[in-house]
Amino acid sequence: MSSAPSATILFDGVCNLCNGFVQFVIEHDAAGYFRFASLQSAAGQELLRAHGLQPQTEPDSVILVEGGRAHTHSAAALGVLQRLSGGWGVVGTLGKLFPRFLRDAVYRLIARNRYRWFGRQDACWLPTPELRARFL
Repeated sequence: MSSAPSATILFDGVCNLCNGFVQFVIEHDAAGYFRFASLQSAAGQELLRAHGLQPQTEPDSVILVEGGRAHTHSAAALGVLQRLSGGWGVVGTLGKLFPRFLRDAVYRLIARNRYRWFGRQDACWLPTPELRARFL
């Protein structure tokens, strides 16, 4: 792994919406800044504990671990967008103009319904051999 600064995205590995988000990030992260770990994995659970968060059996948020801090809910999603190319940084910045309680309410609504609306897999998504180095 490179010694360049990076951040880690923890995601629900069986959620189709979350897997789509990871693939979207990979597509728009030309610099390879982000690494990834499923919340269901041992690496994901250890990162949660290391940042004072409870290990999750039913994940309810994408988590962004960056600069020694863990960001959850809308702060995580918008923080990721701010680092992406193609104008997504502007979207992330503009999104943060809304009060967090409103952003998180919308985030939680989507999170509660994500399996119903987008479906789920029986097992965690596996990266291609080319992407495997970016996954913990």
